[in-house]
Amino acid sequence: MAERFEIGSRLRGESLVRRGMLRRTGVSTIRIVPDLNVIKIGGHGVIDYGREVVYPLIEEIGELSRRQKILVATGGGARVRHILDVGIDLGMPTGVLAELAGKISEQNAIMISILFSKYNGVRIHTEDLLSLPSLISLGMLPVVQGTPPYGLYEHPPKLGTIPPHRTDTGAFLMAEVVGAKNCILGKNVDGLYTENPVENPDAELIPEITAEELLEMEMEDMVLEPMAVELLRDAVYVREIKVVNAHTPGNITKAVNGGRVGTLIRA
Repeated sequence: MAERFEIGSRLRGESLVRRGMLRRTGVSTIRIVPDLNVIKIGGHGVIDYGREVVYPLIEEIGELSRRQKILVATGGGARVRHILDVGIDLGMPTGVLAELAGKISEQNAIMISILFSKYNGVRIHTEDLLSLPSLISLGMLPVVQGTPPYGLYEHPPKLGTIPPHRTDTGAFLMAEVVGAKNCILGKNVDGLYTENPVENPDAELIPEITAEELLEMEMEDMVLEPMAVELLRDAVYVREIKVVNAHTPGNITKAVNGGRVGTLIRA
């Protein structure tokens, strides 16, 4: 009779929740695309403005992609707000709302990838992230929807029923899992303000802040999703999020090249 073969494992017999064991798993991991710039184009803040805003941004990011490695993530915008309103009114669970919202950012990814055609734009799915090194080395400019694929498994929100993981969070998570250099969120305002600048013209721009400081402010309204800020605190590779006005030509380029523009949120 053959002798039984035991597979060695440092985690054998562990519960996978013991704190001491978890501390030992904090080892360095592979950075799949360490020089990647993840640029999120907001739906509500950018795409919904149409040709006048989108076309110049396409040219800027497209030309930038000739010199830099870029992944574009798309937001949803007004159509997400509409479907969420309908879904909430009909009593849809949070996970169903997440499924519905993802369809909209996916539509935007299709349109934006087509606009990037002359720059070898290609629409990819979230499960294609591991193909980024090959796609970029072939000269492609990948475009992906920003909604993270939790779908029906979306986490319960702390407040209300709207899914807490949306496209800002999705862009951040994609940047973190591939070990990207930059996570840039393109918006329709100059950065993070003390209050909503549309409602209060006297609101002050915050040029730099830590994630902890921002969360402690418990702002009524924020230009980015609070979940992205919460996750930033525990990130390994993406140690800052840049919030910039994508309506201003050159802002995305400055952010990619390390220039000071908009708001810098540090881990």
